[in-house]
Amino acid sequence: MQKPTISLREEQIAFFHREGYLAIPAITTPEEIERLIGIYDHLFAIKAGRAEGNQYDLAGTDEDDKEAAVSQIVHLSRYAPELVNLLYWVNAQAIAAQLLGLEVEMQSDHGIMKPPGSDAPTPWHQDEAYWRPDLVHNAVTIWMPLQEVTLENGCMQFIPSSHTGEVSSHHSIGHDPRVHGLEVDSVEASKAVACPIPAGGATIHHCRTLHYTGPNRTDKPRRAYILNFAAPTTKLEISRDFYWQGMRQTARDERRKKAGTVSTSGGKLRDKG
Repeated sequence: MQKPTISLREEQIAFFHREGYLAIPAITTPEEIERLIGIYDHLFAIKAGRAEGNQYDLAGTDEDDKEAAVSQIVHLSRYAPELVNLLYWVNAQAIAAQLLGLEVEMQSDHGIMKPPGSDAPTPWHQDEAYWRPDLVHNAVTIWMPLQEVTLENGCMQFIPSSHTGEVSSHHSIGHDPRVHGLEVDSVEASKAVACPIPAGGATIHHCRTLHYTGPNRTDKPRRAYILNFAAPTTKLEISRDFYWQGMRQTARDERRKKAGTVSTSGGKLRDKG
């Protein structure tokens, strides 16, 4: 098994806990990124996991005969088990442990691909808005682009210190219940901090940090490979009301029902729904 090759500095850890996010210039090697692109592009080309609801359009109505505005595949490593051996996974685990403690566990991996010329942003939201409302979550998302990301192709943007509040009210993107993705009801976007980074760099954010990526206005796909890590959860005495979760009626959910992949065991969800 590979060993971690990076470690966060004390000032980086302090910045993360204060601001709710962090950007680093490298979390893996250029050689691993080159190899990963081939695996990633193949999985998206064949829409791996679509029949069971694991591939879907995050920002659109997810019709079979329509190109996805923002294509997502959750549990990506189920379709390419070799991904679990990446240096990226090892370094991400080490970073998550530094931020959340040694009991941290890897919860899920997913890929988000914005096709060339896509005019769809991933609107402002908090990851925890997708998760179980009866649990206390303490989790981080590690987001790695497979090419340089800039404002032009949709780099990550964050609202500093937004993780210190509660989960805000959300709704389906465009108030369309057919769309799986969520967006927050209100946000002070003027406070946003953009984080352009090179291929193989990473951003790390807390599950309550408000974040956003813009459209991909370039002629090349914008690829991101994302890992989620969480500390042990605790159960709330009184569940919060994440009413927006029950308002969606998506094609993805219908495929999951037909395939029998909808979770009914009360397990934690880390796949944006």
